[in-house]
Amino acid sequence: MLQPWALALLWGFLIMSSVQAEPGGQGLLNVSPKLLKKVFLQEFDNQDTIKILKDLPLYDAMKSNYMTNLPVIGNVVGNILTQIIGLNVNTVNIKNLEVTFTESDHLQIKIPFDMVAVLNLAITDKLVELHIESDIIAEVRTVIGQAGQSHLVFSYSTESLSNLQINLLQKFSFTVNYVANGVIELLMPALPKLLKKEICPVVQKAIGNMADRIENWPTLPMPFGQKSLSFEVLSSTLADKSFQLDLNAKLLGPGGKLIKIFNESKSDIPQKIPKVGTFDFSFVVRQDVVNAIFETLLPPEELMVLLENVLPEIARQLKSVLNKINPKAHEQLGSTQIVKLLSQDFPVVSLKPGTVKLSQVVVFEVFATNKDNVPLFTLGIEATSDGQFYTEGHRLFFNIQRISTDRIHLMNSSTGLFSPELLGNVISQILFSVLLPNQNGILRNGIPLPIVKESGFQQAKAIPIQGALLIIPAKS
Repeated sequence: MLQPWALALLWGFLIMSSVQAEPGGQGLLNVSPKLLKKVFLQEFDNQDTIKILKDLPLYDAMKSNYMTNLPVIGNVVGNILTQIIGLNVNTVNIKNLEVTFTESDHLQIKIPFDMVAVLNLAITDKLVELHIESDIIAEVRTVIGQAGQSHLVFSYSTESLSNLQINLLQKFSFTVNYVANGVIELLMPALPKLLKKEICPVVQKAIGNMADRIENWPTLPMPFGQKSLSFEVLSSTLADKSFQLDLNAKLLGPGGKLIKIFNESKSDIPQKIPKVGTFDFSFVVRQDVVNAIFETLLPPEELMVLLENVLPEIARQLKSVLNKINPKAHEQLGSTQIVKLLSQDFPVVSLKPGTVKLSQVVVFEVFATNKDNVPLFTLGIEATSDGQFYTEGHRLFFNIQRISTDRIHLMNSSTGLFSPELLGNVISQILFSVLLPNQNGILRNGIPLPIVKESGFQQAKAIPIQGALLIIPAKS
Protein backbone atom coordinates (compact mmCIF):
# COMPACT_ATOMS: atom_id res chain seq x y z
CA MET A 1 0.00 0.00 0.00
CA LEU A 2 1.55 3.33 -1.03
CA GLN A 3 2.01 5.97 1.65
CA PRO A 4 0.68 9.51 0.95
CA TRP A 5 4.18 10.91 0.42
CA ALA A 6 4.94 8.11 -2.05
CA LEU A 7 1.75 8.87 -3.98
CA ALA A 8 2.66 12.52 -4.22
CA LEU A 9 6.17 11.69 -5.41
CA LEU A 10 4.90 9.21 -7.98
CA TRP A 11 2.30 11.63 -9.28
CA GLY A 12 4.95 14.30 -9.73
CA PHE A 13 6.94 11.82 -11.81
CA LEU A 14 3.89 10.93 -13.91
CA ILE A 15 3.22 14.56 -14.70
CA MET A 16 6.73 14.98 -16.04
CA SER A 17 6.70 11.82 -18.13
CA SER A 18 3.19 11.80 -19.56
CA VAL A 19 1.25 13.39 -22.37
CA GLN A 20 -2.44 14.03 -22.68
CA ALA A 21 -4.53 11.44 -24.46
CA GLU A 22 -8.06 12.11 -25.62
CA PRO A 23 -9.98 8.83 -25.57
CA GLY A 24 -13.60 8.71 -26.62
CA GLY A 25 -14.48 6.06 -24.05
CA GLN A 26 -14.28 5.54 -20.33
CA GLY A 27 -10.91 3.88 -20.13
CA LEU A 28 -7.50 3.78 -21.68
CA LEU A 29 -5.04 0.90 -21.77
CA ASN A 30 -1.46 1.56 -22.83
CA VAL A 31 0.98 -1.31 -23.34
CA SER A 32 4.71 -0.62 -23.47
CA PRO A 33 7.20 -2.07 -25.99
CA LYS A 34 8.63 -4.21 -23.17
CA LEU A 35 5.31 -5.93 -22.52
CA LEU A 36 4.57 -6.16 -26.26
CA LYS A 37 7.86 -8.00 -26.68
CA LYS A 38 6.95 -10.44 -23.91
CA VAL A 39 3.52 -11.22 -25.37
CA PHE A 40 4.83 -11.43 -28.93
CA LEU A 41 7.55 -13.89 -27.92
CA GLN A 42 4.96 -16.13 -26.27
CA GLU A 43 2.75 -16.08 -29.37
CA PHE A 44 5.76 -16.52 -31.67
CA ASP A 45 6.84 -19.59 -29.72
CA ASN A 46 3.30 -20.96 -29.94
CA GLN A 47 3.67 -21.11 -33.73
CA ASP A 48 6.42 -23.75 -33.48
CA THR A 49 8.80 -21.42 -35.26
CA ILE A 50 11.96 -23.38 -34.45
CA LYS A 51 10.58 -26.49 -36.17
CA ILE A 52 9.54 -24.47 -39.23
CA LEU A 53 13.05 -23.05 -39.51
CA LYS A 54 14.60 -26.49 -39.14
CA ASP A 55 12.34 -27.80 -41.91
CA LEU A 56 13.20 -25.01 -44.37
CA PRO A 57 13.60 -26.55 -47.86
CA LEU A 58 16.92 -24.88 -48.57
CA TYR A 59 17.87 -27.11 -51.51
CA ASP A 60 14.51 -26.69 -53.24
CA ALA A 61 14.72 -22.90 -52.77
CA MET A 62 18.19 -22.80 -54.33
CA LYS A 63 17.15 -25.01 -57.24
CA SER A 64 14.02 -22.98 -57.90
CA ASN A 65 16.03 -19.74 -57.89
CA TYR A 66 18.59 -21.34 -60.21
CA MET A 67 15.95 -22.52 -62.68
CA THR A 68 14.34 -19.09 -62.71
CA ASN A 69 17.63 -17.33 -63.42
CA LEU A 70 19.25 -20.05 -65.60
CA PRO A 71 20.32 -17.74 -68.47
CA VAL A 72 22.12 -15.50 -65.97
CA ILE A 73 23.64 -18.06 -63.64
CA GLY A 74 24.76 -20.64 -66.19
CA ASN A 75 25.56 -24.33 -66.05
CA VAL A 76 28.54 -24.03 -63.67
CA VAL A 77 26.14 -23.52 -60.78
CA GLY A 78 23.99 -26.31 -62.13
CA ASN A 79 27.02 -28.61 -61.74
CA ILE A 80 27.37 -27.46 -58.10
CA LEU A 81 23.77 -28.42 -57.41
CA THR A 82 24.47 -31.95 -58.62
CA GLN A 83 27.14 -32.30 -55.92
CA ILE A 84 24.63 -31.71 -53.11
CA ILE A 85 23.39 -34.88 -51.43
CA GLY A 86 21.65 -33.10 -48.59
CA LEU A 87 21.23 -29.61 -47.09
CA ASN A 88 19.33 -29.33 -43.80
CA VAL A 89 19.11 -26.89 -40.93
CA ASN A 90 20.57 -28.51 -37.82
CA THR A 91 20.29 -25.87 -35.08
CA VAL A 92 18.33 -22.63 -34.71
CA ASN A 93 18.79 -19.85 -32.19
CA ILE A 94 16.52 -16.81 -32.02
CA LYS A 95 18.29 -14.13 -30.02
CA ASN A 96 17.78 -10.60 -28.68
CA LEU A 97 14.40 -9.87 -30.23
CA GLU A 98 13.75 -6.12 -30.36
CA VAL A 99 10.40 -4.29 -30.24
CA THR A 100 10.65 -0.56 -30.86
CA PHE A 101 8.60 2.35 -32.14
CA THR A 102 9.77 4.44 -35.05
CA GLU A 103 9.53 8.23 -35.20
CA SER A 104 6.33 7.85 -37.20
CA ASP A 105 4.83 5.65 -34.43
CA HIS A 106 5.12 2.44 -36.40
CA LEU A 107 5.79 -0.69 -34.35
CA GLN A 108 8.91 -2.47 -35.56
CA ILE A 109 9.73 -6.03 -34.51
CA LYS A 110 13.23 -7.21 -35.32
CA ILE A 111 13.84 -10.95 -34.95
CA PRO A 112 17.57 -11.78 -35.24
CA PHE A 113 18.37 -15.45 -35.56
CA ASP A 114 21.25 -17.69 -36.45
CA MET A 115 21.18 -21.20 -37.86
CA VAL A 116 23.67 -23.89 -38.60
CA ALA A 117 22.91 -25.77 -41.80
CA VAL A 118 24.64 -29.09 -42.55
CA LEU A 119 25.74 -29.58 -46.16
CA ASN A 120 26.40 -33.14 -47.38
CA LEU A 121 28.45 -33.22 -50.63
CA ALA A 122 29.21 -36.07 -52.99
CA ILE A 123 32.90 -35.11 -53.20
CA THR A 124 33.60 -35.60 -49.46
CA ASP A 125 32.42 -37.81 -46.65
CA LYS A 126 32.74 -34.91 -44.19
CA LEU A 127 29.77 -32.73 -43.27
CA VAL A 128 30.14 -29.06 -44.15
CA GLU A 129 28.54 -26.64 -41.66
CA LEU A 130 27.19 -23.28 -42.83
CA HIS A 131 26.55 -20.52 -40.27
CA ILE A 132 23.55 -18.41 -41.32
CA GLU A 133 22.66 -15.10 -39.64
CA SER A 134 19.75 -12.91 -40.66
CA ASP A 135 16.93 -10.71 -39.40
CA ILE A 136 13.22 -10.84 -39.93
CA ILE A 137 11.87 -7.31 -39.68
CA ALA A 138 8.14 -6.82 -39.25
CA GLU A 139 6.41 -3.47 -39.15
CA VAL A 140 2.92 -2.64 -37.91
CA ARG A 141 1.17 0.70 -38.42
CA THR A 142 -2.18 2.26 -37.66
CA VAL A 143 -4.67 2.96 -40.44
CA ILE A 144 -7.93 4.87 -40.05
CA GLY A 145 -10.79 3.21 -41.93
CA GLN A 146 -13.69 4.90 -43.73
CA ALA A 147 -15.89 4.53 -40.63
CA GLY A 148 -13.30 6.42 -38.60
CA GLN A 149 -12.17 3.40 -36.62
CA SER A 150 -8.47 2.64 -36.42
CA HIS A 151 -6.94 -0.75 -37.05
CA LEU A 152 -3.46 -2.20 -37.42
CA VAL A 153 -1.87 -3.09 -40.75
CA PHE A 154 1.04 -5.55 -40.95
CA SER A 155 3.95 -5.21 -43.35
CA TYR A 156 7.38 -6.79 -43.43
CA SER A 157 10.78 -6.58 -45.10
CA THR A 158 13.10 -9.57 -45.44
CA GLU A 159 14.53 -9.23 -48.93
CA SER A 160 17.37 -6.86 -48.05
CA LEU A 161 20.71 -8.70 -48.10
CA SER A 162 22.41 -6.23 -45.74
CA ASN A 163 21.41 -8.27 -42.71
CA LEU A 164 22.13 -11.71 -44.17
CA GLN A 165 25.43 -13.46 -43.61
CA ILE A 166 26.38 -17.06 -44.53
CA ASN A 167 29.83 -18.37 -43.65
CA LEU A 168 31.67 -21.68 -43.51
CA LEU A 169 32.36 -22.81 -39.95
CA GLN A 170 35.39 -24.87 -41.10
CA LYS A 171 37.83 -24.81 -43.96
CA PHE A 172 38.25 -27.84 -46.22
CA SER A 173 40.11 -28.64 -49.43
CA PHE A 174 40.09 -26.23 -52.34
CA THR A 175 37.46 -28.26 -54.21
CA VAL A 176 35.14 -28.63 -51.22
CA ASN A 177 35.50 -24.94 -50.35
CA TYR A 178 34.77 -24.00 -53.96
CA VAL A 179 31.56 -26.06 -54.03
CA ALA A 180 30.50 -24.86 -50.53
CA ASN A 181 31.04 -21.22 -51.53
CA GLY A 182 28.96 -21.86 -54.63
CA VAL A 183 26.16 -23.14 -52.40
CA ILE A 184 26.45 -19.97 -50.30
CA GLU A 185 26.16 -17.82 -53.46
CA LEU A 186 22.97 -19.69 -54.32
CA LEU A 187 21.55 -19.34 -50.81
CA MET A 188 22.13 -15.60 -50.57
CA PRO A 189 19.36 -14.60 -53.03
CA ALA A 190 17.16 -17.63 -52.32
CA LEU A 191 17.02 -17.52 -48.52
CA PRO A 192 15.28 -14.12 -48.06
CA LYS A 193 12.51 -15.17 -50.44
CA LEU A 194 12.21 -18.48 -48.60
CA LEU A 195 11.96 -16.73 -45.22
CA LYS A 196 9.31 -14.39 -46.59
CA LYS A 197 7.29 -17.35 -47.79
CA GLU A 198 7.70 -19.63 -44.76
CA ILE A 199 8.32 -17.40 -41.72
CA CYS A 200 6.64 -14.07 -42.40
CA PRO A 201 3.15 -15.65 -42.19
CA VAL A 202 4.17 -17.01 -38.80
CA VAL A 203 5.29 -13.55 -37.70
CA GLN A 204 2.09 -12.00 -39.01
CA LYS A 205 -0.04 -14.53 -37.14
CA ALA A 206 1.96 -13.99 -33.94
CA ILE A 207 1.42 -10.23 -34.22
CA GLY A 208 -2.30 -10.72 -34.80
CA ASN A 209 -2.55 -13.09 -31.84
CA MET A 210 -0.60 -10.61 -29.71
CA ALA A 211 -3.04 -7.81 -30.53
CA ASP A 212 -6.08 -10.06 -29.98
CA ARG A 213 -4.74 -11.26 -26.66
CA ILE A 214 -4.06 -7.75 -25.36
CA GLU A 215 -7.43 -6.50 -26.59
CA ASN A 216 -9.07 -9.33 -24.67
CA TRP A 217 -7.61 -8.26 -21.32
CA PRO A 218 -10.00 -5.37 -20.58
CA THR A 219 -13.04 -7.27 -21.92
CA LEU A 220 -12.84 -9.86 -19.13
CA PRO A 221 -15.56 -9.24 -16.51
CA MET A 222 -14.70 -7.73 -13.13
CA PRO A 223 -17.49 -8.98 -10.84
CA PHE A 224 -18.58 -7.16 -7.68
CA GLY A 225 -21.77 -7.90 -5.79
CA GLN A 226 -24.40 -9.11 -8.24
CA LYS A 227 -22.95 -7.05 -11.10
CA SER A 228 -19.76 -6.85 -13.12
CA LEU A 229 -17.82 -4.35 -15.16
CA SER A 230 -16.10 -4.91 -18.47
CA PHE A 231 -14.81 -2.83 -21.36
CA GLU A 232 -15.19 -3.03 -25.10
CA VAL A 233 -12.43 -1.87 -27.41
CA LEU A 234 -13.45 1.19 -29.42
CA SER A 235 -10.14 1.44 -31.25
CA SER A 236 -6.58 0.15 -31.13
CA THR A 237 -3.81 2.52 -32.05
CA LEU A 238 -0.05 2.74 -32.09
CA ALA A 239 0.54 6.11 -30.48
CA ASP A 240 2.91 7.80 -28.05
CA LYS A 241 5.35 4.86 -28.21
CA SER A 242 2.77 2.37 -26.95
CA PHE A 243 -0.07 0.12 -28.07
CA GLN A 244 -3.10 2.12 -27.01
CA LEU A 245 -6.65 0.83 -26.56
CA ASP A 246 -9.55 3.26 -26.27
CA LEU A 247 -12.18 1.54 -24.13
CA ASN A 248 -15.86 2.01 -23.36
CA ALA A 249 -17.24 0.67 -20.08
CA LYS A 250 -20.21 -1.66 -19.74
CA LEU A 251 -22.07 -2.46 -16.53
CA LEU A 252 -23.50 -5.99 -16.52
CA GLY A 253 -26.07 -7.65 -14.28
CA PRO A 254 -26.60 -11.31 -13.34
CA GLY A 255 -26.03 -13.65 -16.26
CA GLY A 256 -24.12 -10.96 -18.14
CA LYS A 257 -27.26 -8.93 -18.88
CA LEU A 258 -26.34 -5.45 -20.10
CA ILE A 259 -27.45 -2.78 -17.63
CA LYS A 260 -25.60 0.30 -18.79
CA ILE A 261 -23.23 1.51 -21.48
CA PHE A 262 -21.51 4.69 -20.45
CA ASN A 263 -22.09 7.65 -22.71
CA GLU A 264 -19.26 10.14 -22.76
CA SER A 265 -21.43 12.96 -24.12
CA LYS A 266 -23.51 12.89 -20.94
CA SER A 267 -20.53 12.91 -18.58
CA ASP A 268 -19.32 15.96 -16.70
CA ILE A 269 -15.86 14.47 -16.34
CA PRO A 270 -13.15 16.22 -18.41
CA GLN A 271 -12.35 14.59 -21.74
CA LYS A 272 -8.62 14.32 -21.31
CA ILE A 273 -7.07 11.48 -19.34
CA PRO A 274 -3.35 11.38 -18.54
CA LYS A 275 -1.60 8.72 -20.63
CA VAL A 276 1.36 7.22 -18.83
CA GLY A 277 4.05 5.51 -20.88
CA THR A 278 6.74 4.74 -18.31
CA PHE A 279 5.35 1.41 -17.10
CA ASP A 280 4.80 -2.02 -18.65
CA PHE A 281 1.15 -1.03 -18.91
CA SER A 282 -1.11 1.70 -17.60
CA PHE A 283 -4.86 1.19 -17.24
CA VAL A 284 -6.85 4.37 -16.65
CA VAL A 285 -10.51 4.21 -15.59
CA ARG A 286 -12.60 7.34 -15.52
CA GLN A 287 -14.19 8.68 -12.37
CA ASP A 288 -17.81 8.09 -13.45
CA VAL A 289 -17.09 4.37 -13.89
CA VAL A 290 -15.64 4.26 -10.38
CA ASN A 291 -18.79 5.99 -9.13
CA ALA A 292 -20.95 3.36 -10.82
CA ILE A 293 -19.10 0.67 -8.86
CA PHE A 294 -19.70 2.48 -5.58
CA GLU A 295 -23.37 2.95 -6.45
CA THR A 296 -23.68 -0.81 -6.84
CA LEU A 297 -21.74 -1.72 -3.71
CA LEU A 298 -23.11 0.99 -1.40
CA PRO A 299 -26.83 1.43 -2.16
CA PRO A 300 -29.07 3.45 0.19
CA GLU A 301 -29.69 1.49 3.39
CA GLU A 302 -30.88 1.94 6.98
CA LEU A 303 -28.80 1.24 10.08
CA MET A 304 -30.10 1.29 13.65
CA VAL A 305 -28.12 1.33 16.91
CA LEU A 306 -29.14 1.23 20.61
CA LEU A 307 -26.80 4.03 21.50
CA GLU A 308 -26.73 3.60 25.30
CA ASN A 309 -25.88 -0.12 25.01
CA VAL A 310 -23.46 -0.06 22.09
CA LEU A 311 -21.75 3.32 22.40
CA PRO A 312 -22.38 4.51 25.97
CA GLU A 313 -19.71 7.22 25.98
CA ILE A 314 -21.09 8.75 22.78
CA ALA A 315 -24.60 8.48 24.23
CA ARG A 316 -23.48 10.57 27.22
CA GLN A 317 -21.91 13.15 24.91
CA LEU A 318 -25.16 13.37 22.90
CA LYS A 319 -27.15 14.01 26.08
CA SER A 320 -24.66 16.62 27.22
CA VAL A 321 -24.79 18.58 23.97
CA LEU A 322 -28.60 18.32 23.77
CA ASN A 323 -28.84 19.73 27.29
CA LYS A 324 -27.22 22.91 25.96
CA ILE A 325 -29.05 23.31 22.61
CA ASN A 326 -32.38 21.56 23.19
CA PRO A 327 -33.17 20.82 26.88
CA LYS A 328 -36.63 19.45 26.03
CA ALA A 329 -35.13 16.73 23.82
CA HIS A 330 -32.51 16.00 26.50
CA GLU A 331 -35.22 15.38 29.11
CA GLN A 332 -37.03 12.86 26.89
CA LEU A 333 -34.01 10.72 26.04
CA GLY A 334 -34.27 7.34 27.73
CA SER A 335 -31.82 4.51 28.35
CA THR A 336 -33.10 2.69 25.24
CA GLN A 337 -32.60 5.63 22.89
CA ILE A 338 -32.15 4.68 19.26
CA VAL A 339 -30.23 6.36 16.46
CA LYS A 340 -31.16 5.52 12.87
CA LEU A 341 -28.90 6.27 9.93
CA LEU A 342 -30.48 6.26 6.48
CA SER A 343 -28.26 6.68 3.44
CA GLN A 344 -30.26 9.13 1.39
CA ASP A 345 -28.50 8.61 -1.94
CA PHE A 346 -25.52 6.93 -3.57
CA PRO A 347 -22.08 8.10 -2.43
CA VAL A 348 -20.12 10.26 -4.85
CA VAL A 349 -16.42 9.65 -5.43
CA SER A 350 -14.04 12.47 -6.32
CA LEU A 351 -10.59 11.50 -7.60
CA LYS A 352 -7.68 13.91 -7.55
CA PRO A 353 -3.91 13.32 -7.65
CA GLY A 354 -3.13 11.13 -4.64
CA THR A 355 -6.48 11.64 -2.90
CA VAL A 356 -9.94 10.07 -2.85
CA LYS A 357 -12.97 11.83 -1.39
CA LEU A 358 -16.29 10.08 -0.75
CA SER A 359 -19.31 12.36 -0.26
CA GLN A 360 -22.71 11.14 0.91
CA VAL A 361 -25.95 12.41 2.43
CA VAL A 362 -27.24 10.64 5.56
CA VAL A 363 -30.56 11.13 7.35
CA PHE A 364 -29.89 11.08 11.10
CA GLU A 365 -32.89 10.24 13.33
CA VAL A 366 -32.93 10.15 17.13
CA PHE A 367 -35.71 8.22 18.97
CA ALA A 368 -36.16 8.80 22.72
CA THR A 369 -36.78 5.08 23.41
CA ASN A 370 -36.96 1.85 21.46
CA LYS A 371 -40.76 1.99 21.69
CA ASP A 372 -41.18 5.37 19.99
CA ASN A 373 -42.30 5.47 16.36
CA VAL A 374 -41.76 9.20 15.88
CA PRO A 375 -38.21 10.60 16.17
CA LEU A 376 -37.38 13.41 18.56
CA PHE A 377 -35.68 15.13 15.67
CA THR A 378 -34.36 14.39 12.21
CA LEU A 379 -31.17 15.83 10.74
CA GLY A 380 -29.79 15.85 7.21
CA ILE A 381 -26.03 15.19 7.27
CA GLU A 382 -23.67 16.02 4.41
CA ALA A 383 -20.65 13.84 5.18
CA THR A 384 -17.23 13.51 3.57
CA SER A 385 -14.81 10.62 3.87
CA ASP A 386 -11.18 10.11 2.99
CA GLY A 387 -10.36 6.79 1.43
CA GLN A 388 -7.58 4.81 -0.17
CA PHE A 389 -7.44 2.36 -3.05
CA TYR A 390 -5.00 -0.48 -2.63
CA THR A 391 -4.40 -3.89 -4.19
CA GLU A 392 -3.66 -7.37 -2.94
CA GLY A 393 -2.67 -9.81 -5.64
CA HIS A 394 -5.08 -9.41 -8.53
CA ARG A 395 -7.81 -7.62 -6.55
CA LEU A 396 -8.60 -3.95 -6.02
CA PHE A 397 -9.79 -2.78 -2.60
CA PHE A 398 -11.02 0.46 -1.10
CA ASN A 399 -10.83 1.43 2.55
CA ILE A 400 -12.70 4.38 4.10
CA GLN A 401 -10.34 5.87 6.64
CA ARG A 402 -12.16 8.90 8.00
CA ILE A 403 -15.60 10.46 7.99
CA SER A 404 -16.72 13.92 9.06
CA THR A 405 -19.81 16.12 8.85
CA ASP A 406 -19.60 19.10 6.54
CA ARG A 407 -23.15 20.43 6.98
CA ILE A 408 -26.00 19.60 9.34
CA HIS A 409 -29.59 20.55 8.50
CA LEU A 410 -32.54 20.32 10.90
CA MET A 411 -35.23 18.56 8.87
CA ASN A 412 -37.93 18.25 11.57
CA SER A 413 -38.22 18.25 15.36
CA SER A 414 -40.98 17.33 17.83
CA THR A 415 -39.29 19.37 20.57
CA GLY A 416 -39.06 22.73 18.81
CA LEU A 417 -36.49 24.35 16.58
CA PHE A 418 -32.82 24.34 17.56
CA SER A 419 -29.45 24.87 15.94
CA PRO A 420 -27.76 21.48 15.43
CA GLU A 421 -24.22 22.65 14.61
CA LEU A 422 -22.89 21.76 18.06
CA LEU A 423 -23.84 18.12 17.41
CA GLY A 424 -21.21 17.88 14.67
CA ASN A 425 -18.53 16.15 16.74
CA VAL A 426 -20.96 13.62 18.25
CA ILE A 427 -22.51 12.85 14.87
CA SER A 428 -19.05 12.33 13.32
CA GLN A 429 -18.23 9.82 16.06
CA ILE A 430 -21.48 7.93 15.44
CA LEU A 431 -20.89 7.86 11.69
CA PHE A 432 -17.30 6.68 12.28
CA SER A 433 -18.41 3.96 14.71
CA VAL A 434 -21.52 2.74 12.86
CA LEU A 435 -21.67 3.78 9.19
CA LEU A 436 -17.97 3.51 8.32
CA PRO A 437 -17.42 -0.09 9.62
CA ASN A 438 -20.58 -1.21 7.82
CA GLN A 439 -19.45 0.27 4.49
CA ASN A 440 -15.91 -1.05 4.86
CA GLY A 441 -17.39 -4.48 5.57
CA ILE A 442 -19.32 -4.33 2.31
CA LEU A 443 -16.17 -3.29 0.43
CA ARG A 444 -13.93 -5.94 2.00
CA ASN A 445 -14.27 -8.46 -0.87
CA GLY A 446 -12.66 -6.13 -3.39
CA ILE A 447 -12.89 -6.29 -7.18
CA PRO A 448 -10.84 -8.68 -9.35
CA LEU A 449 -8.46 -7.15 -11.87
CA PRO A 450 -8.09 -9.79 -14.58
CA ILE A 451 -6.02 -7.40 -16.67
CA VAL A 452 -3.20 -7.67 -14.10
CA LYS A 453 -3.26 -11.47 -14.02
CA GLU A 454 -3.61 -11.88 -17.79
CA SER A 455 -0.67 -9.56 -18.46
CA GLY A 456 1.52 -11.76 -16.28
CA PHE A 457 1.94 -9.65 -13.15
CA GLN A 458 1.40 -10.71 -9.53
CA GLN A 459 0.71 -7.28 -8.08
CA ALA A 460 -0.55 -3.88 -9.14
CA LYS A 461 -0.77 -0.35 -7.78
CA ALA A 462 -3.92 1.75 -7.84
CA ILE A 463 -3.27 5.49 -7.90
CA PRO A 464 -5.95 8.22 -7.97
CA ILE A 465 -5.20 10.89 -10.56
CA GLN A 466 -7.24 13.83 -11.80
CA GLY A 467 -10.72 12.51 -12.62
CA ALA A 468 -9.60 8.89 -12.98
CA LEU A 469 -8.02 5.87 -11.33
CA LEU A 470 -4.66 4.69 -12.66
CA ILE A 471 -3.69 1.02 -12.36
CA ILE A 472 -0.10 0.03 -13.09
CA PRO A 473 1.82 -3.20 -12.45
CA ALA A 474 3.94 -3.43 -9.33
CA LYS A 475 7.36 -5.01 -9.52
CA SER A 476 7.34 -8.42 -7.85
